[in-house]
Amino acid sequence: MDGTRSAPLLGIAGCLAAIVALVVPYLVADTGAVGVYYDAGAGPTPLVAGLFAAVSIIVLAAGRAGRTDGATAAGVGLVFGICIAGLTIVWAVTVDESIVFQLSRADLVAYHRWVLAAVSLAVPIGGAWYARALGVV
Repeated sequence: MDGTRSAPLLGIAGCLAAIVALVVPYLVADTGAVGVYYDAGAGPTPLVAGLFAAVSIIVLAAGRAGRTDGATAAGVGLVFGICIAGLTIVWAVTVDESIVFQLSRADLVAYHRWVLAAVSLAVPIGGAWYARALGVV
């Protein structure tokens, strides 16, 4: 398996999964309640992680296609991936459980924060794998 092609694809898939996971509460609950939910945890809102994920998609895709230096793309993917995972994990651990259950009766939302934290881990893993495949690390 060619890590220089598969690794950035894993990072891109992780970014897309994180963005989709950030959008899901807006589809199943009241928008105002989702705002309270995302503001409840420590640190910045996990929507900042969504912004980092959007930028990471562009950088990793450019590195995979050869339009930018692979080492630069791998470094950006790794650093932004660590930020994405860090923000979402800190938020998931610190958000008050009572807010989660007030958001919606859907079981999907009850596990949302943990799903978001789990899928965000694919981004730094993809970035690290990409850097390793290029021989940077």
